[in-house]
Amino acid sequence: MRYDPPFHRSTGLWPAVTAFAALAVFPLVNDDNYLQHLMVLVMVYAIVAASWDLSLGWGGLFNFAHVALFATGLYAYGILAKTLGVSPWLAIPLGGVAAMAVAALMTAPVLRLDGIYVILVTLAVSQLLFQIVISQSDVTGGASGMVTLPSLKWDGYSFVRDGKIGYYYVALALLAAAMAFLQWLVRAPLGRAIRALRDNKHYAVSRGVPEARTRLLALLASAAPAGVAGAFYGSYIRVASPDIFGIGTLTLLLSILLLGGAGTLWGPVAAAFAVTLLSEAIAGLGPWREILIAVAIVAVMAFYPGGLWAAVQELREAAATALSQMRATRNRSTRAAARAIVSDTAPKPE
Repeated sequence: MRYDPPFHRSTGLWPAVTAFAALAVFPLVNDDNYLQHLMVLVMVYAIVAASWDLSLGWGGLFNFAHVALFATGLYAYGILAKTLGVSPWLAIPLGGVAAMAVAALMTAPVLRLDGIYVILVTLAVSQLLFQIVISQSDVTGGASGMVTLPSLKWDGYSFVRDGKIGYYYVALALLAAAMAFLQWLVRAPLGRAIRALRDNKHYAVSRGVPEARTRLLALLASAAPAGVAGAFYGSYIRVASPDIFGIGTLTLLLSILLLGGAGTLWGPVAAAFAVTLLSEAIAGLGPWREILIAVAIVAVMAFYPGGLWAAVQELREAAATALSQMRATRNRSTRAAARAIVSDTAPKPE
């Protein structure tokens, strides 16, 4: 069996720490407000995609209502912070609670289903939530949505000021907390149970893994970061629109997940940065931008079905192999030179 060390004992800890440190320094060396805005959106997308990976990639549950859970957090923030007057700082975690509540209700019909049936049920749940948002216009604003949602403030300081740098660091903290939670979860006994059900459900159940309870906990754990990200997203853009339920959001997040690599957690995070920054880099190409991004996604999925993370791992292993061969060659050369020196200096028989 392959040894799978804890994250803090693996080679992934220091690259992650370095990446977060670079993100923390980024606003201090960059004064482009638009680029900081993009980075905030990237971190929100990364949280949603990575949490979706927990149920889809690690759990094997084709949960296509994950975007609806993100929207649940968004509208929960709007209702709590604007309509009910709850503090925005409290409304953000309550957005995660609301998403977990919806996930718990959704779990009931999918506990014993597999494959395409889970897709159909979760899509139906997503459409049901959309219709509720549209029909309850007195609460949700209907098709017009909710506007001028309360922004974040701290001791009189509005996070909208100074290029929204406060939002940047809150998004970074949420991303770090979400990844720490997901990384801990997949290595906990629950994470091993989730993977066991994905790999061989019947064997896992025969070994005592409770299928219904494990699926419920997997969906709840996946929904919490998505709901929190949705609530924070509402505080940032200050608009809750039913467009969030649209196919565009679903396609974007699913592309990020698959491009990064399902079942990797960190792959969707890397893909969120890659897709967004690549899209902005070729923004001047007009309609060709979407075409080139689609071609790039298809190419990656065709040649690296495991996503960008699999490609990175292959490159790292190739680099490690090449380094080992260079060291072995150098050691052989050193030993050969040492033997030659010894043979030259050894006394010769007369």
